[in-house]
Amino acid sequence: MTQPFDAAKASAAYQNALEVIASVEPTIAGAIKAELADQRSSLKLIASENYASPATLLTMGNWLSDKYAEGTVGHRFYAGCQNVDTVEQTAADHAKALFGAPHAYVQPHSGIDANLVAFWAILAQRIESPALAEVGAKHVNDLSDEDWDKLRKALGDQRMLGMSLDAGGHLTHGFRPNISGKMFNQRSYGTDPETGLLDYDAVAAAAREFKPLVLIAGYSAYPRKVNFAKMREIADEVGATLMVDMAHFAGLVAGKVFTGDFDPVPHAHVTTTTTHKSLRGPRGGMVLCQPEYADSVDRGCPMVLGGPLSQTMAAKAVALAEARRPSFQTYAQAVADNAVTLAEGLMKRGVKLVTDGTENHLVLLDVSSYGITGRQAESALLDAGIVTNRNAVPRDANGAWYTSGVRIGTPALTTRGFGADEFDKVAELIVDVLSATTPTTTPAGAPSKAKYTLGDGVADKTRAASAELLDKHPLYPGLELA
Repeated sequence: MTQPFDAAKASAAYQNALEVIASVEPTIAGAIKAELADQRSSLKLIASENYASPATLLTMGNWLSDKYAEGTVGHRFYAGCQNVDTVEQTAADHAKALFGAPHAYVQPHSGIDANLVAFWAILAQRIESPALAEVGAKHVNDLSDEDWDKLRKALGDQRMLGMSLDAGGHLTHGFRPNISGKMFNQRSYGTDPETGLLDYDAVAAAAREFKPLVLIAGYSAYPRKVNFAKMREIADEVGATLMVDMAHFAGLVAGKVFTGDFDPVPHAHVTTTTTHKSLRGPRGGMVLCQPEYADSVDRGCPMVLGGPLSQTMAAKAVALAEARRPSFQTYAQAVADNAVTLAEGLMKRGVKLVTDGTENHLVLLDVSSYGITGRQAESALLDAGIVTNRNAVPRDANGAWYTSGVRIGTPALTTRGFGADEFDKVAELIVDVLSATTPTTTPAGAPSKAKYTLGDGVADKTRAASAELLDKHPLYPGLELA
């Protein structure tokens, strides 16, 4: 499943580039080489990570980085942007064709930036009150809660309804530590306490009672599909704008794994995404929208964005072109199939999974039955060469820092070519590590939420078994660095 490339040409390109870098700052050249070595030698199971192609990676190191290009195609605030226009238009055209979107804005630097563009575009469509002077001339970081209340009222005291963090939602979906929670009066919908699944009737009831301006669908740790046709029905009933954040599962949409009611683009007014994760591109963001939002979305710079990262837009164009190839659909289906295999491998070995399975690219483990926290599990797995991230589970007793869960995903190892047999073995290795992890005690004699011990020899045994799997599916095979 590894993306094809000319190994000899890629090796020469990277060797030459690293020599140039090392001539100025050898520490950085060394860190770049070490990162490749680390990624080659570990089981990367972080659901939001992947491996971009050499073509995508190489596109980011060029002279486009030196050009200012505020504005949009054909309407720049700087002269000499004809090449940036070509880059941005090409990326947008690929995005529209890939997702069937009427409009695409490819400037956002990240998923959070894409969400900010979307929020302000939606507000711009609904609100015409410029009375922001009420909050004074303070820097945004100095605004008090009272100031933010005034600001929200100046913007119509608009409301946002999104998935709660512990149910799998994202920080940018209206939570107070994030700017979205300061912009909007926010409320959350959760999942069924018994099944962990979305209850659309409950979402509809919350929307009728709260009457939000924005209804957000999408997730970062919900292991099931979402029926976006139902979410649009709910939004339409209460007069809300449906915004979908598909950052995690964009690759499954692009690869036609999610179609019909489960494809967000035709149902949402505005859809945001990152361009890495399951889409396998460079780190960045993107906004897709219906025509009536296009003008407002295109004002993302200077509304909330700085100058476009033209070199990254170019890399987005390359990655989106790759995703339009038939082989990407094969890859996306393998990501979903492998996630099911991984989930089944864990469950048959006694691991409790949130929702008892998966329908997408990720699996959420509840590790509380092992007597450890998510933080302890994450650290112990890393000791054994398995890279994951801790994550809250619904109604998590350990909170968002220590957590009771671990989130894992299949996009990266599927890119390396892992299939069903390998993912079943990965499940076995995970269970071996979790079973051998024991919390230490605090000075007061209580179980620690952070410190732990891992059984003798388990880490070495797991790394050896992982190496056998990884050696069969090398990362960037044939690419050599001196």
